[in-house]
Amino acid sequence: MKRLAVLMCVMATVSCAGPDRSARPEARPGTGQPEIVADGTIDRSAQENKQGGFWKSLRPVFRSPKAGRELRQQQAVLAAGAVCGDISIQGEAVGRVPGRIAGCGVDNAVRISSVSGISLSVKSTMDCRTARALKSWIDGSAKPALSSKGGGLREIKVAAHYACRRRNNAKTGKISEHGKGRAIDISAFRLMDGSEITVLKGWNARSSRKAMRRMHAEACGPFGTVLGPKANRFHLDHFHFDTAQYRSGSYCR
Repeated sequence: MKRLAVLMCVMATVSCAGPDRSARPEARPGTGQPEIVADGTIDRSAQENKQGGFWKSLRPVFRSPKAGRELRQQQAVLAAGAVCGDISIQGEAVGRVPGRIAGCGVDNAVRISSVSGISLSVKSTMDCRTARALKSWIDGSAKPALSSKGGGLREIKVAAHYACRRRNNAKTGKISEHGKGRAIDISAFRLMDGSEITVLKGWNARSSRKAMRRMHAEACGPFGTVLGPKANRFHLDHFHFDTAQYRSGSYCR
């Protein structure tokens, strides 16, 4: 009986005792030991932040090997098709293009298929200065101007690029910038939804005139010569852009 009374007393003491309010051990300053927080668990956040943490250490585990391979393949394909030292200008190097008329021809020509993800309707031959000017205009003007129309720009319809000829296809006179690989003519813009805005009809159309005039005006700078429907009867249905350089600056009409 005495033993039973002692046992019951011990049990009552344990079960009725209040929460342990004794001081918790604390890490000594400078020891770098983890801190023991109020609920008795160990706070390892500072240590994990310093070392990268659990999720950081497992980050490669959650990457899809397939996604990684596909990304590398896409980058390799783009790099293989890059010209002019710019991965966003896709095409092929052509080299020297001779001309049948004196003054024609292109040194180190390239044949462009797309610029900044925008396809050209035909592969277009030009020099790298012109290709870079085209990229600058597409990124800075064409894409923004058409961003709210038909889902945005998908393709540029090229009316002319390199051609060994004289200005305005005349039988005599100066060689056109097209004959030097410095020009591109654009007749229309195809949008993501399949619709098309032509220079001929879109220049004065209520729904597109603002965008057309913006693209025409903002080509001045990237290009040395900019001609459109208001220039003359030869340009009613297309924009002419070239990288000829003038002492007085860009010539835009």
